[in-house]
Amino acid sequence: MARRVYLHIGAPKTGSTYVQNVLWNNCAALQEAGILLPGSPVAHDQAMADLRAASWRDTDVYWTWDRLAEKANSWTGDVIISNEGLGAATGAQAARAVESLDGAEVHVIAAGRDLWRTFPSFWQQSVRARSGWRFGAFMRAVEEGRAEAFWNNHTAPRMLRRWGDLVPAEHRYLVTVPAPGAPRDLLWHRFAGILGIPDGVCELAEPTSNPSLGAAEIELLRRVNLALGDRYPLRTPYQKVVHRHLVDAVLKRREGVTFGVGLDRADWVRELAEQQIKELQDYPCRIVGDLDELRPTVMRQSISPDDLDEEQLLQVAVETIVGMLAHADALSQPPAGDHDNVNVLSRLRTRAAGGVKRRLRLATRREP
Repeated sequence: MARRVYLHIGAPKTGSTYVQNVLWNNCAALQEAGILLPGSPVAHDQAMADLRAASWRDTDVYWTWDRLAEKANSWTGDVIISNEGLGAATGAQAARAVESLDGAEVHVIAAGRDLWRTFPSFWQQSVRARSGWRFGAFMRAVEEGRAEAFWNNHTAPRMLRRWGDLVPAEHRYLVTVPAPGAPRDLLWHRFAGILGIPDGVCELAEPTSNPSLGAAEIELLRRVNLALGDRYPLRTPYQKVVHRHLVDAVLKRREGVTFGVGLDRADWVRELAEQQIKELQDYPCRIVGDLDELRPTVMRQSISPDDLDEEQLLQVAVETIVGMLAHADALSQPPAGDHDNVNVLSRLRTRAAGGVKRRLRLATRREP
């Protein structure tokens, strides 16, 4: 049985990619220190989708939540399970997850980020998960109280109520995401302090992130999602095709124009932030960081993807097609070191083609 299991449940776009990269890049060193990351990043992702019984999950994958829990339960030290999609589990699903950990001391870690940055991040993540709704429609839904998925899946207070209530108050943590301009390794040190990872165990590479797409790029992807219709309805095929050949290969590499919430909503966002801070002040958990970091500090005017004209989008679409052609060409090139084999194969094909032509000429000559 594991001694302690740390469940890092999200939310998305709170630096989880960076934290997970450090963990997985140092998983061997962590295991030597008595801390296990069971399976692989893919295992944690598949187990999350299985736990949530998500409609987009692939049903024939190897890793289920029970299999991941069994792997965790076989370890005698500490265990870390990290996936930002876990926070969207229902209360019953969260309870099942905690109960499956065989009596280990379970700790729940959620992360929070200021709403000014969270709103556009949530909408972008939804589009990158195959949604087709417009940014303006999403913002109006939040204003009108019709965006429960946002509050449930992307904000710490509700995540902590579903997950944190299952463990003692001293085993619940809220990590606040540092404001822009803070030291880049500060977020890692906050997590490492909770997880009990001593300094020097993990090598910190240059922080990496899941880069945001620009206004035109994310609007183009939204329209592609609509045009796909019922093709690639499941998550893995969509990622293997659309993410691999469009998002990762081309759109992420473009220098797009940042989009966000307009200044006309600044006071409303500030008010929501204060409400969220009050909720967290009243909720018994350990704050790692500072709740002040949930107040927006840099609020600038920005465009909405809805405001782009068709000529701008057409230009980006053409440039994206050119980028995808270059990507396709690179995929068609032989790997380094295979040129000799390719040349031999090419000569054989040429020789075979020449033989076919000679036979055709001979056959033609024999015709009366």
